[in-house]
Amino acid sequence: MLAELPSKIEDYALIGDCLTGALVGRNGSIDWLCWPSFDSEACFAAILGTSDNGRWLIAPRDEVTESSRKYRADTLILETTFRCADGDVTLIDFMPPRGEASDIVRLVCGDRGTVSMTMELVLRFDSGASVPWVQKMDDGGIRAISGPDMAVLRTPVKLTGKDLTTISEFEVKAGDCVPFVLTYDSSHKDVPREINPEHALRDTESFWEEWISHCTYDGKHADIVKRSLMVLKALTYRPTGGIVAALTTSLPEKIGGSRNWDYRYCWLRDATFTLLALMNNGYKNEARDWHHWLLRAVAGAPSNLQIMYSITGQRRLLEWEADWLPGYERSRPVRFGNAAHAQLQLDVYGELMDTFHQARTENIELDETSWGMECALLEHLSTIWDRPDSGIWESRGPGEHYVFSKVSCWVAFDRGIKTAEQYGFKAPVERWRKIRDVIHADVCARGFDRERGHFMMAYGVPYLDASLLLLPAVGFLPPNDKRIVATIEAVAEHLTRDGFILRHDPRQKRDGELEPIEGAFLACTLWLADAYVLLGRIDEARELFLRVANIANDVGLVAEQYDSLAQRQVGNFPQALTHIAIINTANNIHSALHPAQAPNAQRSR
Repeated sequence: MLAELPSKIEDYALIGDCLTGALVGRNGSIDWLCWPSFDSEACFAAILGTSDNGRWLIAPRDEVTESSRKYRADTLILETTFRCADGDVTLIDFMPPRGEASDIVRLVCGDRGTVSMTMELVLRFDSGASVPWVQKMDDGGIRAISGPDMAVLRTPVKLTGKDLTTISEFEVKAGDCVPFVLTYDSSHKDVPREINPEHALRDTESFWEEWISHCTYDGKHADIVKRSLMVLKALTYRPTGGIVAALTTSLPEKIGGSRNWDYRYCWLRDATFTLLALMNNGYKNEARDWHHWLLRAVAGAPSNLQIMYSITGQRRLLEWEADWLPGYERSRPVRFGNAAHAQLQLDVYGELMDTFHQARTENIELDETSWGMECALLEHLSTIWDRPDSGIWESRGPGEHYVFSKVSCWVAFDRGIKTAEQYGFKAPVERWRKIRDVIHADVCARGFDRERGHFMMAYGVPYLDASLLLLPAVGFLPPNDKRIVATIEAVAEHLTRDGFILRHDPRQKRDGELEPIEGAFLACTLWLADAYVLLGRIDEARELFLRVANIANDVGLVAEQYDSLAQRQVGNFPQALTHIAIINTANNIHSALHPAQAPNAQRSR
């Protein structure tokens, strides 16, 4: 078997079962899958190297003259059609969300003529490092075991072992449908029971159709909003309600670069955005589950608050490098874990308090101890808000007094005051009000560039940062305040590249590079659209929204960033924050045009 390189990032599609997820290429190869959960070791890691690092290919043996793919209606069932000289065949891929042992089901269905097919299963546990011991089972399937991991493949076609790969060659005629079911479970357990592929297909279709039927968005961008909501659901770990930032680790922010991070964790940074995206579109149960995950994850001493946690709330996310993986298109190192979990980022306090406030506004039931924890968080924040921190973008250099971090501290006290007053909770409101006012004055005095007339990235650092676009959204100053307007205009002028927004000011050289260190940050581009909405510049907001929406691949998925020079998606994929921003911006534009339909949570923010 020749070692094949991974596809372009935008050539992948997502399937998932709300426990984990897989990436399927246009060529019929599953190149990424972590089992049993999102943050487990991968058993298919070809996207970070070659096919030798694990993949599962099902494709025609002969030349494909044309191919196309789509999701089946409002589901996460992927259908890829291959057209060949002798016939057509459709590959149906999905993961049944049954909440037990996890499965990938692949159905090869003949549409026309007869097509010769090939199947190559390369299982490599421990993220491409471990070759499993493979045994044939009595029913013709195989069982692969490596340490704690077990995978079982069942199919009616003959399987053969060759060069540490399980292969099969078979034909599919029009009207035939050949199933392959790969099931994971712990190796100390009995072989998992066999499932009926056709029943699983119907159950999976019903699951997604029922779930998306609760969507309340009725604007003109319903297709991409619904797809983005399904991505958000697919990135949710159902047992806890935690939502990972992306399915992958170490997909580069710049091809060939070293800024490759593990995003298979839950960021507090995304908390309010996530809650609004769910609540404003009819998903209060998911919003409640996400909020309850937050409560459990951050429980404990306020001084131990982290910026991110695992899907179960685990705190220690030790970072290490997989030196056996060559990296996506040689972008190294390949990292697992994330050392940023130990950083001080003051913005998370504002995100948490804003999330608690928005949840109460939408009548999401909170634990009775929640207010006590919120008060403890604010008490701790009162002692540290004036410290330098790593900022929302997790700088690994020396700390700065980032303006957005300070504004988020203001948000934390502001939301605490509002909550206490609206719900009659006991709290030192007058003291909080004084701290809030001190922070506000401090930001306006030290974070404002008087010479240029706009806010700056950090105190004494006369550059811009895309997070400044959020200042009017959080209510720090009115959108029409001349300082806010000037800041929005400055960001649009200096951080725009080919119509998209960079999160870092290109005038500030970073890491010794003359060119930008990463692609344009798609969520930030949508934040500019949101700012335009607040300014009443709806046409400009819609133009930016459509520019990002058009970056989505043929099945509606978007990565973290976009390299406008190479015209490629870059960064981890699919990215929850990007899809959340798509949802929220679509809602903001729709609400501006139809204010009577605006969701309460959105209006109150």
